[in-house]
This record gives sequence, structure tokens and C-alpha cells, in this order.
Amino acid sequence: MKISHLVHDVRSFAKFGMAKLTPGRYDPGMGAAINRRKVLLGGAAATAALCLPARAIAATASSVTPYQRKILETASRERDRVASKLWRTDIVGIADYAQPSWKPRMHLANLENGTVRSFLTAHGKGSDREHDGWLKSFSKVPGSHATSRGAYLTCEWYTGKYGTSVRLAGLDQDNMTALERLIVIHPAWYAESAMVEKWGKLGRSQGCFALGHKDFNDVLFNLSGGRLLFADRIGEG
Repeated sequence: MKISHLVHDVRSFAKFGMAKLTPGRYDPGMGAAINRRKVLLGGAAATAALCLPARAIAATASSVTPYQRKILETASRERDRVASKLWRTDIVGIADYAQPSWKPRMHLANLENGTVRSFLTAHGKGSDREHDGWLKSFSKVPGSHATSRGAYLTCEWYTGKYGTSVRLAGLDQDNMTALERLIVIHPAWYAESAMVEKWGKLGRSQGCFALGHKDFNDVLFNLSGGRLLFADRIGEG
């Protein structure tokens, strides 16, 4: 099914249907058989309830740094580029893999109030075979266990190996295999800040966007529901 059809389903179902999502057990062996239409329909229903105004990121009066301004500009540009495929455009996730894993590099850019919140996130082991904390390359190849660059649409949440997780649909050529590869946002012990304190870096995922449990909850409530997550090398320069 074309992504344009999936996006139409997200918007339509979120507007007219409020059926409750019952999270199911995640089975990696069933990845190829995922009904993508159902994936996004379920996500729209679930996240419509999650993304209430009470959960919105609180505005702050502090001015942004030059780096945060760059993140906001990137978020605005990428949102505009894929706006027709998004359901919500208030908050954009930016994963800056020019930063090492010991630095907060998953950014929630609130384009309504101009604020940025940042969290630690892991990258794929296929992108960092030396395991030194730096992403070396991107890949969309199934089985590569690498991180893919590009724009993602946040879809349904479900209960899997790591607990509640958020499915992602790739919107670019560089990440179009995201659903096939089962690339998701999920919590993980190896993405906790304690890993940086002990080892000086985070562990690695199989290509997913893994965060510590508390940070994941923030991302779940503020980024899921048909919003944009964009991954690339942004950098501070």
C-alpha cells in the first residue's frame, strides 16, 4: 500500500473513529505479514487519546542556543517537506547522529512555542561496528542492524519485547524499509543514562530508536500520533 493511502487512513480514522487499541504481543517472525493499513489505523486511535493538551510540552521563557535554533530550523524545514503525509505538525522529533551516543541527541522540537527538549538515544550496531559510540553509516538494508536516515511517520503503539513501543513508517527512499525491518521507538536498559556513567556510551540497537524508560515516556506522549521523526547528521556547526 502506498504511504499516501496510509496517511489518509491515519487522518480519517483519527477524526471519525475512536476505537480502543488493544496492544498485542510482538512477534518478530510475523513482520512480513504486518497489515500496514491496520498498523496505522490502530495507532491513530490509540494516540488520539494519548496526545491530549494536558500532555503537551510546557513552554519555557528561556532563549534557545544556536544549536537548538538549528534543530528548530531543521524541524520546520522537514515538517514542511513532508507535511502532506503528517497528521500532527506541532512537535517534530530530530535524531542528530552527528552527536555521539553519550550526548542527548533525540530532540523534541516544539514548533508552536519554539522550545527544544533533548534525550539520549541509541543507534544501530550495524552503524557502529567498533562500538565506540559514534554512528559511522546509515543503511536501509534488511538485516544490516543499522540506523536509517530520513523522515519517519510515527504510527501505532503496541506491547513488544521491550514493552510499549511505537511503530515507524519510512517516508524517504533512505528509510522506506522501516516497516519491513520493524524499526520502532522503544525503551531499553542499554539506553539508560547509567550506561553512560558506567561505560561512557550507550549500548546499540538493531536499528531502532531506543531510549531510557523515563525518556521514552516523554517521547511516547509527545511524538506519537502521526507526527514526524527525522534522523540524519545535523551537527552543531
